[in-house]
Amino acid sequence: MRLDGYGLFVKDMPAMIRFYKDVLGFEIKEDENTENVYLIKDQTLFLLYGRKDFEKLTSKKYEYLTGINAHSEMALYVDTYEEVDIQYRHAVDNGATSLLEPTTEPWGQRTCFIADPEGNIIEIASWNKPYEEKNLLN
Repeated sequence: MRLDGYGLFVKDMPAMIRFYKDVLGFEIKEDENTENVYLIKDQTLFLLYGRKDFEKLTSKKYEYLTGINAHSEMALYVDTYEEVDIQYRHAVDNGATSLLEPTTEPWGQRTCFIADPEGNIIEIASWNKPYEEKNLLN
């Protein structure tokens, strides 16, 4: 089995598409007016599912969290400490909620946390070296 993608169940599809596409740089793969939207980031599939559409598909009702959703996080990597600060500021200036301003941790990673418009947590971090040179098990 291989990881094929990661999806979020969203309430406000247009707002979430704009955030992931325009603020975080995900590439959209189809029209914004579809029920379920596929985006790509670094050759990884990212899916936005309309909540009502998923409920219709599965013939079930679900409960959804409001506010900040601390059940998972998405981690995004940039090559330099400076880019952590730049991307954090860009995201917050464009609708993200700040959870932790950029800080360099004792273990050498610079990191920050934001939440998207529906409260999903996103980390932006760097080991101050290109992604290809970082050790994934750091």
